[in-house]
Amino acid sequence: MRGGLRVLSGAEVVDNLAAYGFVVVAGTKHLKLRRSALDSTETLIVPNHDPIAKGTLRAIFVQASRYIPQAELRPHFYNE
Repeated sequence: MRGGLRVLSGAEVVDNLAAYGFVVVAGTKHLKLRRSALDSTETLIVPNHDPIAKGTLRAIFVQASRYIPQAELRPHFYNE
């Protein structure tokens, strides 16, 4: 059985996503992250909370999975 979601702050999520090329472009309470792909711009919103609620963290994982393969992203969000 796989582990559950980690307890992460907004800053930790931003650091994890920065490894994939996302940068903070705006925000204080909610951070807007962007990265440029070949022909599009990819955007994610991360609340700057400590900790982020489990449901919100799961939603960020699902949204980020549109841009980053789940197999690569999962170790940053889930305990294995």
